[in-house]
Amino acid sequence: MSILTANEIREKYLKFFEGKGHKRLPSAPLIPENDPTVLFTTAGMHPLVPYLLGEKHPLGTRLCNSQKCIRTGDIDDVGDNTHGTFFEMLGNWSLGDYFKKEAIEWSFEFLTKELRIPLEKLAFTVFDPSIDLGQEGQSPSAGSGQVIPKDEEAFNLWQNLGVKPERIAYLGHEDNWWGPAGATGPCGPDTEMFYWAGENSAPEKFNPQDKQWVEIWNNVFMQYNKTADGKFEELSQKNVDTGMGLERTTAILQGKNNVYATELFTLILSKIAEISGKQYEENTKSFRIIADHIKASVFILSDGLVPSNTERGYVLRRLIRRAIRYGKLLGIENAFMGEVAKVVIEMYEDIYIELKENQEVILSELQKEEERFLTCLDRGLKEFEKIKKPIISGEEVFNLYQSYGFPLEITREIAKEKGKEVDEKGFEIELKKHQDLSRTASAGQFKSGLADDSQATTKYHTATHLMLAALRQVLGEDIQQKGSNITSERIRFDFNFERKLTEQEIKKIEDLVNEKIKMALPVVCCEMETKEALKEGATGVFGHKYPDKVKVYSVGPSADSASSPQAGSGRVFSKEICAGPHVENTKELGVFKIVKQEASSSGVRRIKAILQQ
Repeated sequence: MSILTANEIREKYLKFFEGKGHKRLPSAPLIPENDPTVLFTTAGMHPLVPYLLGEKHPLGTRLCNSQKCIRTGDIDDVGDNTHGTFFEMLGNWSLGDYFKKEAIEWSFEFLTKELRIPLEKLAFTVFDPSIDLGQEGQSPSAGSGQVIPKDEEAFNLWQNLGVKPERIAYLGHEDNWWGPAGATGPCGPDTEMFYWAGENSAPEKFNPQDKQWVEIWNNVFMQYNKTADGKFEELSQKNVDTGMGLERTTAILQGKNNVYATELFTLILSKIAEISGKQYEENTKSFRIIADHIKASVFILSDGLVPSNTERGYVLRRLIRRAIRYGKLLGIENAFMGEVAKVVIEMYEDIYIELKENQEVILSELQKEEERFLTCLDRGLKEFEKIKKPIISGEEVFNLYQSYGFPLEITREIAKEKGKEVDEKGFEIELKKHQDLSRTASAGQFKSGLADDSQATTKYHTATHLMLAALRQVLGEDIQQKGSNITSERIRFDFNFERKLTEQEIKKIEDLVNEKIKMALPVVCCEMETKEALKEGATGVFGHKYPDKVKVYSVGPSADSASSPQAGSGRVFSKEICAGPHVENTKELGVFKIVKQEASSSGVRRIKAILQQ
């Protein structure tokens, strides 16, 4: 059997599900629009949250894609065989369409027929809440008085396909229950698929604790809604959400024990070896960190984010500077990030065209960040050597951060290498004093997009559309959204602009938005082909690759003109590609007021605004 490449696996997956009636979606940006629970897009389901909650998707009820993802919780562990920051998640979804039977049968068919994995190398887990009984808060039924049954249906479906019972294991809430993302919302059991990666034959009985069994696929069955009083109700729209990590699957099918041994990294590692003059085998950790962090940085930059000292920009800065530091450990004295980045872009440019389209911006931002850090790195390391105490004080950590550009995590990492400890609480106090970087940003816990789907938040979301249209009229048509956080109390909105707005400009923006609110303009949604939407002047989020058919929300001047396919862009005040939610008329919004403006990062301004009733 020939060895499949990552590109072949990705395409096989998408074509297989297209053959099952699924529409192929482009990858959503790494910066999520509507999910407040994550900093970056961490799974394929995050961009689909509105549709999993009941919104109708323009492309229907069966979808599939390869979603680019970033996970930041394991940055410090990157360099071993299992952890990485950037990855692709293959997924297929049913939005109230098929359910367990089809999902399980198609998963089995893809694994055994398309990927030709022998059945003796596969094993499966399904949900049983009784395993968690006695562990308060662990079982989804704990405290609710309900008994959620074990998933015998999934067990029987696998068995009917020829899987031996001893290769199917029941596991509890911690392993085989998904959600809800918050205190309430959709949730349900899942079933997971495992591949035997051991050198010897797989044992007859499946032991999920044996690390030679590696999870490769997960099917989530969203069949319950957890209510505010802790009860679980059957959902009227039952969804299927699946995920298969491309990097891990590629490594397993190629017989590799880590993703860095696949073609998804070998060219990058070769370029690092060429630049450094060092051997990968003798510097494994440094090579892997540089390769992973530059790849992740390239993809984040391609979606319009730039390095900064807050929130997502801080994570990006941390990735870039950590890669530079490990480059120094390899003896690389000059700038090198751009040369490695070019390899990443060339590898993925046919799959993710935004990399090639934004190559100039990506390389420019990497160069600027590299120059900033290299000018301070050697001096900062010398300053570090002056600290002789076993514990580095919060003030000293802050000095390394403020004066030499050392993120806390780099200081912590160097300290660990030298057997020292870091006073992180003292560092947090210093940060608060200088109002430069919040503890939230340091911990990597952030919110983005919409905080919830309440009526108040919906009003602010609609007002954001009006504000963006006003910004474009007052400041120029090249204004693009660079990030947002919308709650039930305010709008926080980032956009490209080089300078501070004048008081006159702020007043013009406020007056324009309030004029449209007073006009009681209708907010109308229509579905149309993406090409047609863009032709008519609909705007979207920078770096976002949209599916062939999208929802377009138009504001004013009349429902007829806004919804007409022939309506020109000049006949409406705002026309945006968006998933919602929105109010039906601008008269619901109240009075718009900009309360603060500030710099978010280089070339990016931030506005905070409120609605007054």
